[in-house]
Amino acid sequence: MERLTHRRARTLIDSFNFAVEGIIHVLRTQRNMRFHFLAAVVVLVAAIAIGVSKLELIALLLAIAFVFIAEMFNSALEQAIDVSTTSFDPLAKLAKDIAAGAVLIATINAIAIGYLVFSGEIADRSSRLLESLRDAPAQLTLIALVVTVIAVIAAKAYTGRGRPLRGGLPSGHAAVAFAGWMAATLVIGNSHRFLISSLTFIMALLVAQTRVEAGIHSALEVTYGGFLGALVTLAVFQLFS
Repeated sequence: MERLTHRRARTLIDSFNFAVEGIIHVLRTQRNMRFHFLAAVVVLVAAIAIGVSKLELIALLLAIAFVFIAEMFNSALEQAIDVSTTSFDPLAKLAKDIAAGAVLIATINAIAIGYLVFSGEIADRSSRLLESLRDAPAQLTLIALVVTVIAVIAAKAYTGRGRPLRGGLPSGHAAVAFAGWMAATLVIGNSHRFLISSLTFIMALLVAQTRVEAGIHSALEVTYGGFLGALVTLAVFQLFS
């Protein structure tokens, strides 16, 4: 009887170890899982920092777990299909697409929950930080965009790479896109600031992504461009508002 109990204990420990090894394998081999893991850490740290309620924390944990589970099922299904077939099969592709769609739904759900949890607190804090810039004249937006373009051209002239809005360091498209995001954030009224800022930020990210996917810029170049556009616009509003 004692030997049987010991064997069961070892079996439970082995099962636990196998499960942990599976999680570690997915983290090591799947880039999307590493991104989800990093995003989860950032979200949980932010939740603790702003002091979310118990129900809000439960919602965030469920959303995070949902994304992790969907991503792991997707990875397991892909590997099982790759083992079972060595040639292209439309049904195998369809199965992978469906699994990827499940991950997408889980991710969108997590983003929506995160928005609902954090939007109020972030909107209140950003409103206090940006209150001094609320009455800035609209002409500052145009000035900020022009200064951003000039800064991009100057940077490319200094590095000797790329044309004003194509190639080289930094990305001109990313700089202008993030300058527009910052201007919209500073000009819009408090009641809709967070929503408009979120939408323009997403559009700026999409602009940066298209430049990378088209092979015109590297991720580093669009990152530099984004920071340049946002910082130049913020500086213009601070100086002249």
